[in-house]
Amino acid sequence: MARDTGAQCKQCRREGQKLFLKGERCLTDKCGVERRAYPPGDHGRGRQKQSEYRVQLREKQKARRYYGVLEKQFRIYYDKASRQDGITGENLLALLESRLDNVLVRLGFASSRRQARQLIRHGHWQVNGRRVDIPSYQVREGDIISVKANTPAEPIIRDATELTAQVPAWLQADHDALTAKVLRKPDRREIAAPVQEQLIVELYSK
Repeated sequence: MARDTGAQCKQCRREGQKLFLKGERCLTDKCGVERRAYPPGDHGRGRQKQSEYRVQLREKQKARRYYGVLEKQFRIYYDKASRQDGITGENLLALLESRLDNVLVRLGFASSRRQARQLIRHGHWQVNGRRVDIPSYQVREGDIISVKANTPAEPIIRDATELTAQVPAWLQADHDALTAKVLRKPDRREIAAPVQEQLIVELYSK
């Protein structure tokens, strides 16, 4: 499985805001953005030209890093979203939100997407009673998500639930039983990603 192994705090600093890539650490004073609120590199504190293309590119990179998706896979999501009915940008975010690793974070069963991917790859989660070990698995309306019986990862999952303040309305979670249900497709107003999707559409439409 291809994945981004780069320094996560540098990714947040590059985008100039917290992307919460490290879960609980991002809420402390150890957060890279809190300690060094400027882009990484020798010229991080220098003046940067804000061209239209740069703004659009940074928005695309921000979305990619927020969801932990590599460039080729992100383009595949965009192409799929553009073929669907409706607004392309909203379709794109709905596809990214429906990834199993992201859903576990939204439900509070993982503190970060990287942790969620590890739990999925190690076979700790099931969808509709069947083990799923693909982080990009697309959940659908009516899917039942549950933790594998007697999994040794249960303490880690329960620790993550304590950090969750609220579960989106399109999902339903039972933190005691560690189960959840997908009620429907997410609406744009329910997606908390710090992304202006129209800029991404403009970038790919050039």
